[in-house]
Amino acid sequence: MKKDQTKYDFLIVGCGLFGSTFARLATDSGKSCLIIDKRNHIAGNCYTKNIEGIDVHQYGPHIFHTNNETVWNFVNRFAKFNHYIHCPKAIYKDEMYSLPFNMNTFYELWNTVDPAQAKSIIESQKNNNSSPKNLEEQAISLVGKDIYNILIKGYTEKQWGRSANELPSFIIKRLPLRFTFNNNYFNDKYQGIPIGGYTTMFNNILSDIPVELNSDYFSNREYYNSLAENVVYTGCIDEFFDYEYGNLEYRSLDFKSEILNTPNYQGVSQINYTSHDHKWTRIVEHKHFELNNKSDKTVITKEYSLEYKKGMIPYYPINNTHNQEVYSKYLKKSKSFTNFIFGGRLSEYKYMDMHVVIESAINTFNSFQKRHSI
Repeated sequence: MKKDQTKYDFLIVGCGLFGSTFARLATDSGKSCLIIDKRNHIAGNCYTKNIEGIDVHQYGPHIFHTNNETVWNFVNRFAKFNHYIHCPKAIYKDEMYSLPFNMNTFYELWNTVDPAQAKSIIESQKNNNSSPKNLEEQAISLVGKDIYNILIKGYTEKQWGRSANELPSFIIKRLPLRFTFNNNYFNDKYQGIPIGGYTTMFNNILSDIPVELNSDYFSNREYYNSLAENVVYTGCIDEFFDYEYGNLEYRSLDFKSEILNTPNYQGVSQINYTSHDHKWTRIVEHKHFELNNKSDKTVITKEYSLEYKKGMIPYYPINNTHNQEVYSKYLKKSKSFTNFIFGGRLSEYKYMDMHVVIESAINTFNSFQKRHSI
């Protein structure tokens, strides 16, 4: 606490990656922080819960990966990471394919082991459209018809709840093709999962920082603002400004988990279902994120994409032209709130991987520190 014992240096709204990282850095610099979160647990969407000896990712799979050594060193202060490498699979019409798109995939599609032949097949299927009008045209111009129809179209339509020819082309900016037999989904130097789960890592990050759960900032905003000199806000930016310029749109998710009396259900942590034959987008088997888990049971989660409605958890921002215009208005207004810091996926209205959120929090704290010479 500050010397007068009346205020914290920072009230941090949200106990996810951005808020927790910022709180850790501020505390390490000698500043006092209070974190509040409306959920009944820490760690935001990274939250893991141990079920039947398995660390279950409650809000979808989270695989940590980064090339940023500063970020990697930061998280390794609070957790030991295993050497998990993400190699998901995809099922289309009961046939299984390798992800990401690589020579294993091309062999499964066309029975070819020749990179030059695979390139030739893809080139022959492209539409060579220099001005694609929608996602479908964009995807075919990048990877050709087979990969698009089998591995992209259905999954994307389920994910966004719209036909691919109604979705804007900029949703897919690039679709990497690998002409090697390499199923490693990420190219990053550092990869893994915290041993003991993400919740354990967050407990260590927040070990000496007060956290108040089941605390909704908007239930008494004036009171919460009075608790600190500065507020770090990581929630939805449109909600903060009482939807003055309109609602920002999102996609949400629903998770259906089951405990199964078998030690191994699908043999891999994640299988994407890329046709409309299945309503779910993917099945996650959580024990495969760990190395040598000996539980005689397993936990699987079927993931469904939903149209976001108020009260749901917002996951994926719909970054079309309209929403970006609305967000720019909120962003401009936020600049006038001098004692407020807006950060994280919801405040910045963009999807960010975990390492990007941490990097953003580090940069934001360092910038604040420089401006205020703390």
